[in-house]
Amino acid sequence: MEGTKYIGMDVHKDSISIVVLNSSGKMVMECIIETKAITILEFVHGLRGSLHLTFEEGTWAAWLYDLLKPHVTKLVVCDPRRNGYLKQGSKSDRNDARKLAELLRSNMLRPVYHGEHGVRSLKELARSYLTITKDQARVMTRVKAIYRSWAIPCVGKQVYGLRHRREWLGKIEEPGVRRRAEFYYAELDALRSLRLVVLRELLLESKKHTVSTLLSQIPSIGPIRAALLIALLQTPDRFRSKRQLWAYSGLAIETHDSAENQFVNGQLQRSKKKQSIRGLNSNHNHDLKNIFKSASAVAAVKSGPFQKFYAAQISKGIRPEMARLSLARKIAAIILTVWKKGASFDASYLNPQTA
Repeated sequence: MEGTKYIGMDVHKDSISIVVLNSSGKMVMECIIETKAITILEFVHGLRGSLHLTFEEGTWAAWLYDLLKPHVTKLVVCDPRRNGYLKQGSKSDRNDARKLAELLRSNMLRPVYHGEHGVRSLKELARSYLTITKDQARVMTRVKAIYRSWAIPCVGKQVYGLRHRREWLGKIEEPGVRRRAEFYYAELDALRSLRLVVLRELLLESKKHTVSTLLSQIPSIGPIRAALLIALLQTPDRFRSKRQLWAYSGLAIETHDSAENQFVNGQLQRSKKKQSIRGLNSNHNHDLKNIFKSASAVAAVKSGPFQKFYAAQISKGIRPEMARLSLARKIAAIILTVWKKGASFDASYLNPQTA
């Protein structure tokens, strides 16, 4: 069993279905093994030749990547959202594993980045911070929903504060509803305290990375966004250009075009029909997009070089939402430049050629 092997793994909690193809696409082996490290390594060590292996991004992806990376020639953790081929025909673990192997052999998989181990602690802390922040926002929404359901106006943030809480609870006449509001308040207080603990640990961990100081100097970024950027991006070398970062962050514009060429008097010419713009790309990192959007919103109203850039866009007749999008793309491009060069922020990065 020499030569190149293409291995597709359909991973589940208890078992892994595996299909192995040779270089000509013929299936040479299929099996089901237990989802245990020693069993997986025994299987891989039993194969000979150049091993190309793939499985989909999921709960087990990070653990499997660290386990298998040293033992195979090529390892691709693929994006399941791009694997439309798996949805065709009958579905089973065996069929999924075979289709993954065929997509790997055809070089048609979109890899998911798994690489920098130096930011693993920061990445987990950032994930905890973002999750707790979202949970806190959900609870705050539930609190206001109670008051709105009883036609009690609750505009602003006063409804969440400890100082006026007794007054707000007194506005709810139904005892059961009031008790439910008290439970939500208790949950909100616990999440607020926990969020502060995670935030302190996140900032302390980010200080171990020298680039956090450079990113914090960029207007509207600050230490918290800098820490989250390092955790989410891990390394700027993943992106060859700013356009790749825009696409990963959901800031790339999608256009659709068809019948691009036509013959006029026997000569091939480009059609004058305009491309249709379909908005921003939908396949992206949502947390990263929120960071750039919030940074853009702050920079647009806070005095500084970014506000001047935003005002210049508005003076050209550009709509405010499109001007904020341009500013978010500019901030992303500057972050990539500062990180790659290891240099401090310079207002000259706002020149039109760097947009």
